Amino acid sequence: MTAAPAAGRTAPPLAAFARLRRADGATVACLFAVALLLVPARMVFRYLPLSLTPANVISLVAGLGWLLAQFTTTLGMAKGRNPVRIALFCYVAAMLATYGHATAGYLPADELNLADHALVLIVAMVGLALLVCDGVRGRDRLDFLLKTVVAAGAVVAVIGACQFLFDLDLTRLLRLPILEFTSEDAAVLEREELRRVAATTGHPIEFGVVCAMLLPIAAHYGFHARGRAAAAGWWGCTLLIAMGLMFSVSRSAMLGLAGVAVVLLLGWPARRRLRALAAAGGFLVAVWLLVPGLLGTFYGLFANLGADDSIRYRTHDYAVAAEEIARHPWLGRGVATWYAPKHQVFDNQYILSAVESGLIGVAVIVAMFLTAGYAALRSRRLAADPAARDLGLSLAAALTVPLIGMATFDLFSFAAATGLSFLFIGAAGALLRSVRPPRPVSPEMTG
Repeated sequence: MTAAPAAGRTAPPLAAFARLRRADGATVACLFAVALLLVPARMVFRYLPLSLTPANVISLVAGLGWLLAQFTTTLGMAKGRNPVRIALFCYVAAMLATYGHATAGYLPADELNLADHALVLIVAMVGLALLVCDGVRGRDRLDFLLKTVVAAGAVVAVIGACQFLFDLDLTRLLRLPILEFTSEDAAVLEREELRRVAATTGHPIEFGVVCAMLLPIAAHYGFHARGRAAAAGWWGCTLLIAMGLMFSVSRSAMLGLAGVAVVLLLGWPARRRLRALAAAGGFLVAVWLLVPGLLGTFYGLFANLGADDSIRYRTHDYAVAAEEIARHPWLGRGVATWYAPKHQVFDNQYILSAVESGLIGVAVIVAMFLTAGYAALRSRRLAADPAARDLGLSLAAALTVPLIGMATFDLFSFAAATGLSFLFIGAAGALLRSVRPPRPVSPEMTG
């Protein structure tokens, strides 16, 4: 006969099980971030009627989970008003109105299929942002999510460094039986005898913009790390992401980084500003020594704006855009229905959105990002914890990057930049919820 465990003592397997944390919104969002950043952007599931990446599928599951959890009060999903949530509702309502307006009349079969696909992706991104906003409860879970995003971004930067320094494309080794490449386009381009790399993203511009968005979050965890080992790890991630931004050789990335710098320098104390400027100077000297010609290439990107072919290409199509906007000024012709090579390419998301979703669509997109930035800065004002205040400033800085990037390329056509933008929008709402006192649940909801 086996003796019973002593009173107050738990059997080892049960004790281990009790220590496990129940999966929540942060868990799902982490899976999304890893799939978004580490799986090559051109890889989709085989045998599906729509081109869906693993990140798309996870975000659809996230949206369904958010919807189902709204019917209960026992799953930890936040209820009540939140400015980010309201902005997301307005965005999806405007996109649904655009879809209804476009499909009420005749659409060619190819454009209708693309509009259907775009609507699925919009619902997926909004669902993911809502799950982060309402389902990531507490600062510790939000930190866990954002740290996962930074770590994944550092891995992507290493892949980009291998492409830039050694012409070694590690994405070719990431093939899985259930996934296939939608195209065999090279992840490495050329600019003035230098490689421009995309890492796992769809284009070097996207890679640079993603790195610019991740940089302030990585620096935040470097500043607030506990212990030398942890600080070294997060500053190492920051350095890798900064190098990835440089290896993209992207004008859009540098403009986004300038926006980040303005927000952070205005919000940081004077001592940190001086330390950051000194670190930036040392970083640029190291780049100048290790990669000759890279800084000169960046200088040329801005010094020769008037003679740059890419700038002329971006501006020569304004007359075509104005004519198309005049045909459908308010709700547009339908999201994703204006595509190459059938139509003129607009390397400007604001112009493309005005054509596809009308002036209302552009207004709600801008309002969504501005509202998320407001929520992040509001969190900074309400929080008593210095780390929470700094995280609010860092999220606001990160959200300036897509606002700037949409003026230089069609950001919503690229999965990694779009997915990370919506994840940070949701994170701003989650941070605001974490610093506000919870509102009591009404008896009607519990009954």
